[in-house]
Amino acid sequence: MNPPMARVFIIDDDPRVRRALGRLFRSAGRETEAFASARDFLARLPYDGSGCVVLDVNMPEMTGPQLHELMAQQGIGLSIVFLTGQGDVPTGVQAMKRGAVDFLTKPVDDETLLRAVEEAIARHAATNARRKAREAVAARLALLSERERQVMHHVIRGRLNKQIAAELQIALKTVKVHRGRVMEKMACASVAELVQACQLAGVEITQ
Repeated sequence: MNPPMARVFIIDDDPRVRRALGRLFRSAGRETEAFASARDFLARLPYDGSGCVVLDVNMPEMTGPQLHELMAQQGIGLSIVFLTGQGDVPTGVQAMKRGAVDFLTKPVDDETLLRAVEEAIARHAATNARRKAREAVAARLALLSERERQVMHHVIRGRLNKQIAAELQIALKTVKVHRGRVMEKMACASVAELVQACQLAGVEITQ
């Protein structure tokens, strides 16, 4: 099954802007969803695919920067491109510090906006891929028994089987069995792969 196409979420209280941006992004092969307010967008979530948000700054009820801050607090990782007709330097600087991909002012040429959107989508896709990889590793870690986890911790620290056996006071044959199960459950073909998987999942690795 092919992955879903990346999506551009347009949030602007001006319907003319929403329509124009929708046409532009669709002409570039992107799916779009448009919202008149930040709250409408929040009500639509969650969204598990890759994408970005093209966000106005000055909107009633909740401004673009306020939504950006709320998304960060709630762990909504969609990348953001600000597009505003009333931008100022302090607002732009703050937006970039919070991780916005770009802060553009209207009118903006189509090529510049499309480049920013493509960068935002690529950035979010990479972040999404890392998150899903971490979740997959965490799910595999959860399959390990307590003894298998103990053996794994020694393996990723570079211990030999005989050292692990002595440390855990179990037979060398038992260590080999547990080690094989660890590699199978973690879907790793080598110790190097196992170390990388554990690092991705935040497992502490010390000598």
